[in-house]
Amino acid sequence: MSSVNVAGTSSLEWVKTRVKAYMELIKFRLSALVTFSAVFGFILGDSSVTFSWPNFVGLALGGFLITGASGAANEIMERDLDKLMKRTENRPLPLNIISLSEAYLFTTLLAFLGIGFLWIFTNPLTTFLGVLSMALYVFAYTPLKRVGPIAVFVGAIPGAMPPLLGWTAATGAITYEALIIFGIQFIWQFPHFWAIAWVSDEDYKRAGFKLLPSGGGKDLNTAFQIMIYTLFLLPLGLLPTYFGLTGLNSGIIATICGVLFLAQTFSLMRDGSRKSALKIMFGSFLYLPIVQISYLLDKMP
Repeated sequence: MSSVNVAGTSSLEWVKTRVKAYMELIKFRLSALVTFSAVFGFILGDSSVTFSWPNFVGLALGGFLITGASGAANEIMERDLDKLMKRTENRPLPLNIISLSEAYLFTTLLAFLGIGFLWIFTNPLTTFLGVLSMALYVFAYTPLKRVGPIAVFVGAIPGAMPPLLGWTAATGAITYEALIIFGIQFIWQFPHFWAIAWVSDEDYKRAGFKLLPSGGGKDLNTAFQIMIYTLFLLPLGLLPTYFGLTGLNSGIIATICGVLFLAQTFSLMRDGSRKSALKIMFGSFLYLPIVQISYLLDKMP
């Protein structure tokens, strides 16, 4: 009886290991956050009397699967580079927990399923934007990371696409309101990306990644650019209120969050420390969901 229990336990552990590996391959937490941004755009853009659940669920599933496929494709392309960095050396491909052929098959399946969900349940515009986002992330941003900081600009485009996809899924059109929520997430990514690059600078150099501006230096010039882009979030955060997309309360919350986010950049300009860069990084993780949730709550009757 004991051998059966051991065998059963081993099988269960094997399943847990495989599930965990596939979740890491698709960057599950990041994919979930990206899906939240798409859902945010959908709810903000939806003005119909009857909420379209098939449309909503199709967007959420399709968006999650496309994002997961993009993350998995990124790990496939960077599998040899991931071995060089401490933060990525334990990913499933460097450790051979998942074989390369399995990863290719799984990624392809996710991509086609995601595109299928968007095509069936949303509209051609949303599907096109989803495919464009995936292509830019995989075939432009990923290889450009070893070229220079232009990768951050290119990567910010697919990174800002989720709320735009949500909006077009709900409305079928790209309007100025859609461009506003796209713009907020686009600009947010510069301090977000650069703070991560500052914190992970030694790891990134091992892999040949060149994401910091100013020649890749952790200097005052880079810190100043982080501050400038964070500063842009203050007027951008007020645009939904100004154009009547949301109310005054969310405008106040966005401004407070923007000021607190901006204050963290002055510390980096003053001391140039990893600790200050970490504060900006965690601040960026808080800023976007808090502001987006405040927009949603402010829209509700």
